[in-house]
Amino acid sequence: MNVPLLDLRQQYQSIKQEIEPILLKIAESQMLILGEEVSKLEKSLADYCCTKYAIGVSSGTDALLMALMALGVGPDDEVILPTYSFFATAGVVARLFAKPVFVDSDPVTFNINPSLIENKITSKTKAIIPVHLYGQACEMNEILEIANKYNIPVIEDAAQAIGCQYKNGKPVGSMGTMGCYSFYPTKNLGAFGDGGLIVTNDEMLAKKLFQMRNHGMEPKYYHKFVGGNFRLDAIQAAVLNVKFPYLESWHQARRNNAEIYYNEFINSGLADCVGATSFDARNKVLLPKPIYKDTGVYNYHIYNQFIIRVEKRDELRQFLSSQSIGTEIYYPVPFHRQECFAYLGFPDEEFPIANALAETSLALPIYPELTEEQIKYVVQKIAEFINQ
Repeated sequence: MNVPLLDLRQQYQSIKQEIEPILLKIAESQMLILGEEVSKLEKSLADYCCTKYAIGVSSGTDALLMALMALGVGPDDEVILPTYSFFATAGVVARLFAKPVFVDSDPVTFNINPSLIENKITSKTKAIIPVHLYGQACEMNEILEIANKYNIPVIEDAAQAIGCQYKNGKPVGSMGTMGCYSFYPTKNLGAFGDGGLIVTNDEMLAKKLFQMRNHGMEPKYYHKFVGGNFRLDAIQAAVLNVKFPYLESWHQARRNNAEIYYNEFINSGLADCVGATSFDARNKVLLPKPIYKDTGVYNYHIYNQFIIRVEKRDELRQFLSSQSIGTEIYYPVPFHRQECFAYLGFPDEEFPIANALAETSLALPIYPELTEEQIKYVVQKIAEFINQ
């Protein structure tokens, strides 16, 4: 049986009849950058994210970069962020010649550990960037309490988490000063190329961001500050406008697939609970811990990725590949171990959880069109490897 990590062709076939006419319409109009489709998307997603403003931009990376630029982050400033994330989270800080300050992860959610943030704050701290990793919210109440105590802006990196909700139902991205999203094709809401979004409730920031994405220009050819070419293409917005009405059903399909995984792993004897943080005879596979609505205090996990942890991760991945099962490692090298950040001098032993995650985590297929038969096959093959 073939089980790819992701198959976007299946999704495309299901909405092909809606997408192709709008692409042709844009091609015939030759209105290719910004325009009506972008404005429509911004209105829909501002409402969806429960914010006053949404600014469509060129990528999720550029969304983070613009958010920092809007706050005036520059040389000698410091920005606190998790050491375990996609490179863009730290890369945008370095591009502005500011200093990324790394924090270790929570062993259950894999998100930034909020209890470690306050000790990292200095007089140079200009922002905190929590990352809602893999589609589950960070502990925003604790993070915002610390940020408010020191009057530090919070930029939520929600690149993997559009539609994810935190505890009281608040959408991620809506709680901090700004929230940043990615529409990279593999995301739950993916374009046909790069695209991103910034949301905020701050009118002055929104005005600056709208201006910034077009070289800081307003009116035409007049520039009060230097921005960049961060505009969103009309074609990408049009694709997202077609996909957006399906987003909640795709989220639910991913959540349903996750439930099947949980049940199969527990029934197979590979795990007896979710959220375990150490390997033993009862938990040979460590499962992520979702916090569900029926507990009264919950995160709405959208499973952009389904991440397990296993001791012989690399060997298992090789075995699964031989069985035609796609997997991926997110992320094998935390920021403090990256060569480009060696100059920062962060000691490796300061990040035991991130190091363990980098060495044991493995992403399994979770996309909405996945079948129950395929999921059972994946777990069966993992059990075959571990029990051999």
